Amino acid sequence: MKVRIGIGAVPLAGGPGPGAELPALVDALEAREIDSLWLADSASTGLIDPLVGMAFALSRTTRLKVGTGVLVLPGRNPASVAAALASLAALAPRRVLPVFGVRPARQQERTLFPVPDGARPAVFEEAVTVVRRLLTEPSVSHHGRFFDLDDASVAPLPARPLDIWLAGRAPVGLERAGRLGDGWLGSFVTPDEAAAARATIAQAAAAAGRTIEPDHYGTNIAVVAPGTSPADVARALGTTARRRPDIDPARLVADGWAAAREQIRQFVAAGLTKFVVRPAAPVTSWTEFLDAYVDELAWLEDELSTAEAAA
Repeated sequence: MKVRIGIGAVPLAGGPGPGAELPALVDALEAREIDSLWLADSASTGLIDPLVGMAFALSRTTRLKVGTGVLVLPGRNPASVAAALASLAALAPRRVLPVFGVRPARQQERTLFPVPDGARPAVFEEAVTVVRRLLTEPSVSHHGRFFDLDDASVAPLPARPLDIWLAGRAPVGLERAGRLGDGWLGSFVTPDEAAAARATIAQAAAAAGRTIEPDHYGTNIAVVAPGTSPADVARALGTTARRRPDIDPARLVADGWAAAREQIRQFVAAGLTKFVVRPAAPVTSWTEFLDAYVDELAWLEDELSTAEAAA
């Protein structure tokens, strides 16, 4: 199994990132042969829209993979999402990595993705089904609770079916990933929790008569870059504590590159092989962050992939 490490949103001092600096960031990732870029979905913060950003980044590169980390699906038209993904897959085969989530990370953005009250999970499940069918079938008729399609299609269909990964940490989300997804991208989890999540997802997949590839499990890693101010570290830990009030945030945020390497090794031991690394706090220079990533972490891909193969 190949261990792969990509880069998530790089928040800059004075802005959320990536925004207007996306062209230079994409060029730097490609030049450094970094595996992938993952674009967050946060419409109110100045981030580039993930589908627009994917199209831009893929058209500017020849090897960089680009994923959504994550794309909020409820509130979007699943046929439009499927058409966009089909076009991207035609232009950049094997480099399009969609990950879908149920709700925005920011509470105040939920009104930007409207769904009927109390129906967000149900809308999500039906939308995932519609997206998958449109990406794999030449003609789709679907009459569900939320979506109606008659002889609908998107073209060209991907020559190789796109893997659709799902996010989520709650038991219902993990079970859903097993029933409907091709992979799982976690966040704010410990290695022990990731191992349990992997088992739950695999169990749910088996119960649904499905299988998920063993290397289709991953998670986000937040790293405190050297030189981060104590105030920014405190804010990062506070944000993490609000997302996971039940656990010491220091267990979820890697304090420096050595801690990030150790976290990834523990996650690999737990059965995960895909990682999205991002700064836990804004950085003054994303080029310095990327250079440090190359020196401190990128080589771990080959070391751990070799170890996995030997095992």
